Amino acid sequence: MSDKRRYDDPCGIARGLNVIGERWALLVVRELLFGPKRFTDLRHGLPTASQNVLSQRLRELEAGGVVRRRRLGPPAATWVYELTEWGRGLEPVLFHLGRWGSRSPRTSGNELSTDALMLALRTSFDADAARDGTWELRLGDDRFRAVVADGRLRLERGGADEPDAVLVTDVATLRSVAFGDRALDEAAADGALRVEGDEEAAARFAASFRRPAPLEPAETR
Repeated sequence: MSDKRRYDDPCGIARGLNVIGERWALLVVRELLFGPKRFTDLRHGLPTASQNVLSQRLRELEAGGVVRRRRLGPPAATWVYELTEWGRGLEPVLFHLGRWGSRSPRTSGNELSTDALMLALRTSFDADAARDGTWELRLGDDRFRAVVADGRLRLERGGADEPDAVLVTDVATLRSVAFGDRALDEAAADGALRVEGDEEAAARFAASFRRPAPLEPAETR
């Protein structure tokens, strides 16, 4: 990152922003929270970021020790980007920023990326409404394991062993079902969502989230 973009301020916040304060940087980190990705996968998750900007941010994050580039072994034999241990320390920052920002008005008509939806599910998880269980979410080629235990939601990339239910759908449908815009049985009847396993368990999962209350104008004063 060039000197003119740096904050001449010794505060830890300023020093952190020197590393991840450029546009798209934190969203690159968001896309890597659930595991390594190829450059093409990152572009798919950030479709409105130009290739040049994305490449520049990855170089800056790599130079800053937040991201590293690694070559996978056979049979994949491809290069991927992943968070370093220090980079993973940004997870709670993104979690709280996502929860804070979700109360602001939505200004984009674009759909969430798969990983952005997973983070949104975490930030909107309602421990009081949830019940323990294990689910598998199949969103196109992506698989996620969702486990609720002791009032906490754990989401990880990959399939689940003996899940209570499997939800096969797409990002837009799961988002609408989880946030109350569409009933699960309605989405299933329309063919937009398929449940494998216990349908009641699938319904319990869908009821485990609460859309954040919109920010009232008076709260901004």
